[in-house]
Amino acid sequence: MKTPHYPSMILMTADTVGSVWTYALELTRAVASHGTNVALATMGNPMSEEQRAEAESIANLTVYESEYKLEWMDDPWEDVAKAGQWLLELRDQVQPDVIHLNHLSFGSLEWGKPVLAVIHSCVLSWWRAVKQEEAPKSWNKYSEMVRKGLQAADVVVAPTQAMMHQAEELYGPFKQSTVVYNGRGQQYFQFGRKEPFVFSLGRVWDEAKNISMLAHIASDLQWPVYIAGEGKHPDTGEAMELENVYFLGQLTNKEVSDWLSRASIYALPAKYEPFGLTVLEAAMSGCALVVGKTESMAEVWGNAARYVDPNSADELRDAIENLIDDEFCRNIMACRAVKRSHGYTADQMAQDYSYLYGQLIQAPVSVSK
Repeated sequence: MKTPHYPSMILMTADTVGSVWTYALELTRAVASHGTNVALATMGNPMSEEQRAEAESIANLTVYESEYKLEWMDDPWEDVAKAGQWLLELRDQVQPDVIHLNHLSFGSLEWGKPVLAVIHSCVLSWWRAVKQEEAPKSWNKYSEMVRKGLQAADVVVAPTQAMMHQAEELYGPFKQSTVVYNGRGQQYFQFGRKEPFVFSLGRVWDEAKNISMLAHIASDLQWPVYIAGEGKHPDTGEAMELENVYFLGQLTNKEVSDWLSRASIYALPAKYEPFGLTVLEAAMSGCALVVGKTESMAEVWGNAARYVDPNSADELRDAIENLIDDEFCRNIMACRAVKRSHGYTADQMAQDYSYLYGQLIQAPVSVSK
């Protein structure tokens, strides 16, 4: 059997807003066992103190920080062009074997190296799911740049089959494509002594997460609802007001782990969630899951979650109340979630990506869909 050819250096992009940061660091830690180092080029907001400390604790990681606007931000294209030049300079500096892009428009740069691009989410599919209509013409430039970037990449990766189908429809055809499920390290989460409360976590400002609907029905529930996450939009600075709940704001990783270990129910009635790392973290922590009924969520969680129509406050309230009233059912759902989470580990994710990296390095070979 041929020995896999693992890259010694990857140049990876990430932003400091949202779950791509978590994904990038999780993957970096996990590929260390293959002797792979990662040069991580960050864009968007500056790193927080916690992010900086977390990055510094990873031996095979070097971070190159910038504050260039992200593709989905307001009028970003001058920044995107500058970021492209900066990334090419970094390529020359770090001499990577593979380029791993978590931003979509950079795939069309003259890399001269194998390029893997991951479509974690995108504005056009977000708009369809959240607004129930096509994105307005003001997003045409975004659409054109993303299509060009993805079609130029040697392989396009999505975190679910559902997301890949949307990506192909919106931006395809691609040279090659495949699905790699996201993963987390189980060691960061524990199944603790459960307490009578509902927990949710996410970008409160993002309509897709639909956290405001959970807040809306919270006063009808027997148990209190605690919500953590970013309250202010990173582009506009606008803050979302939440009623009837205990809003905890931005928590550290350790605090998130503690809250999840104690929460009996994790609720995220998202309208759009191409994978959902917070749901995975809740599952690893033994929470019963109540999530928005989307193709991606059903693909990832099967019978290990309760699904609700993201547009129905009544369904959400009833699903949570049923779990509150039925401890036996709640425990079964928690056990299913834990068991299902075992299929989404950081090691498995790293193994899948390392295989792809090796394929790209060795030769332009076919990657199975």
